[in-house]
Parts: sequence; structure tokens; C-alpha cells
Amino acid sequence: MRVMVLVKASADSEAGVMPTEELLAEMGKFNEELVNAGVMVSGEGLHPSTRAKRVHFSGRDRTVTDGPFAETKELVAGFWLWQVKSMDEALEWVMRSPFQDGSVEIRPVFEAEDFGEEFTPELREQEERLRERIAAQQ
Repeated sequence: MRVMVLVKASADSEAGVMPTEELLAEMGKFNEELVNAGVMVSGEGLHPSTRAKRVHFSGRDRTVTDGPFAETKELVAGFWLWQVKSMDEALEWVMRSPFQDGSVEIRPVFEAEDFGEEFTPELREQEERLRERIAAQQ
């Protein structure tokens, strides 16, 4: 199963406070363990919401709001995409992370079978073609 691991923002991350050399080294070591175990698919840190835009949809209307956004607890400071055997395995990995403060959310990624009959063979083929194109662009 694939899971998205969302690293929640903090007052420091939203203020643009960069991690220390020590934390960067610890995170690099942790990421290397994830890669060596075949777990990590991708992962990145995100700039503060001062550099973000939010788009609200209402029918055909679109409203764009420039950051920063006030509710830090609702913001994401970074993410990983992991391939794991179970949610328990993902949790075990998160518990080993070098974080000292804050919170992390783990959410399963939808797989084709999750969509049922509505995800027709034609739509499945389209999805597969897109995945192949994305992989080729990497």
C-alpha cells in the first residue's frame, strides 16, 4: 500500500526558520534508511505559506487567496510518499523519524480497486498510460 506522510507545519516552519545542520543530517540518515528499505517513493519539504496560493472552487467560480494562512495546524510543511506493507509499518517508520516536536499525519493513497465499478477498464487504461508517461519523464 502507498501512504502519504504529511509533516504538519509549525510556527517555526511558517516563519521560515530553517532546520539545523544536525537535524538535516539526521533527516538525511533517516531518508537513506527509507530508501535502502525500499519504502520511500518521494519526499520534499515545502516553503512557508507566505509563498503559497489557495484556490477555492464554487461551481465554475474560482477564488484565489494569497498566503500566508493563519491556521498553522491546518498547514503542511513537507511530505513523503511511501510504499509499505501496512499502516502499522508506516507507523513504525514514523516513530523512528528524528522529529522532536510537531505532528505527522499518515494517510493511505487510493488504489484503483478502491474506486469500484465506476473506474471502468477505459479509465484504468488511461490512468496506466499517464503513470507510464510520468515515469518516462522522470
